[in-house]
Amino acid sequence: MVCTILSLFLAFVFFVLGGFHVYWLFGGVWAVERVIPTKAGGEDLPAIPRTATLIVGLVLILFAWMYLMKSGLVPVQVPKGIMNYGYWFIPSIFILRAVGDFNYVGFFKKIKHTAFAKADSKVFIPLCLAIGIMGILIQLMD
Repeated sequence: MVCTILSLFLAFVFFVLGGFHVYWLFGGVWAVERVIPTKAGGEDLPAIPRTATLIVGLVLILFAWMYLMKSGLVPVQVPKGIMNYGYWFIPSIFILRAVGDFNYVGFFKKIKHTAFAKADSKVFIPLCLAIGIMGILIQLMD
């Protein structure tokens, strides 16, 4: 029961995150200044290609579908080994994202005073850690 609830919650989170990426792909500007890393002086890093935004959005939506499948709400036949690998891969990448690149993102970032860095510390790192921990708990309890 707990696995089902956590799986449905993660599916919802991933659908919302994927939806934000689709929104930004089509020109949305809400929160853009807080979701793209900048250099210490506020100077932008190289622009993120639209295709990267599309790919990230689609992958997040795929993750949502995977957790819907894990909950049993969407019965799709996929080889168990492949799905098991995926259910360990997803939390791993989010925990790695929380740790960061030691420069612009994550716990150990050097650039800490930009709008992105503040949002990263308050929202993105805790969100990534929560996703990672919930994904691991789902795997351990299943």
